[in-house]
Amino acid sequence: MKIHKEDQVTILSGNDSGKTGRVLKVFPENNKIIVEGVNFIKKHTRPSQKQPQGGIVTKEAPINASNVLVICPKCNKKTKVGFKTITDETKGKTHRVRYCKKCGEMIVRASSK
Repeated sequence: MKIHKEDQVTILSGNDSGKTGRVLKVFPENNKIIVEGVNFIKKHTRPSQKQPQGGIVTKEAPINASNVLVICPKCNKKTKVGFKTITDETKGKTHRVRYCKKCGEMIVRASSK
């Protein structure tokens, strides 16, 4: 899957098209993602120990990953993501990295920076 957690994405279609947000969770088996501040649903909850009152909770719902594009952190444009294999000269291992198809820069995960 070309979209990872913590990526900045923009929505292409649906009620929230044009909005941008950060990816909170990725479901690669269903090809769906949850984006912060996008696609809100209302869920009715029963009273429980955590919420003795119960009520209606608003939260983000998953959207299809094909409806979003990654925003490149270097050029700040929405772009398609490609993959390159890079060999590490010191260890001789190959790594598969994502790159921006517009500017050619590598897209590094925020958690691994």
